[in-house]
Amino acid sequence: YHQHPPTNWINFEGPLRPHAFDTNNWQHTGTSPFDAKTLLENANTRIRFWRTDKAMDHLIRNSDGDDLLFVHNGSGEIYSDFGRMDYRDGDYLVVPRGTMWRISPAEMTDLMLIEATNSAYKLPDKGLVGPHALFDEAMIDTPHMDDKFRAQQTEDTWQVKVKARQQISTITYPFNPLDAKGWKGNLVMMRINWRDIRPLMSHRYHLPPSAHST
Repeated sequence: YHQHPPTNWINFEGPLRPHAFDTNNWQHTGTSPFDAKTLLENANTRIRFWRTDKAMDHLIRNSDGDDLLFVHNGSGEIYSDFGRMDYRDGDYLVVPRGTMWRISPAEMTDLMLIEATNSAYKLPDKGLVGPHALFDEAMIDTPHMDDKFRAQQTEDTWQVKVKARQQISTITYPFNPLDAKGWKGNLVMMRINWRDIRPLMSHRYHLPPSAHST
């Protein structure tokens, strides 16, 4: 136990100096998620911020790893190989590596993009608290191949921007390649909202941060 908090310094010099980033003052716009500026990165992850209110006129595909999109603000639709899905503020959207997708915002949308570089997302081991801890897996939503999804399967020219090894390649099709008719398995785009997460709580025992991992 300390008399003073160890973080109450008055000066901190050197490479370990903490940083606080206010992304509200950062102009992170563009027509594609690949236009988003990188805020932080290392060998395992890249964190970017993107703001847009315009429907994407092309598709993207990340071959470098899974993407996690957190919707800070806004609402709209996301189209992918797996179908169509609505999104709103507070949604976590998991996009598997190699998935083609685009968004069509209904209003200004602020997204935090977290790439699991050369890796994939999976649920953490819940241990003794059981598989339904933090959120019920029945709350996970997946895309649907509904009328809106089928209506966008046109014969118009579409481009797909593919990121591999941090380089962009462009593939042009004489049709919309989001022309899937169905899918099987559990490798799929998923969505869950923070409102559906039930954190573990204890009034008499301190829970380490890993107890809240989603």
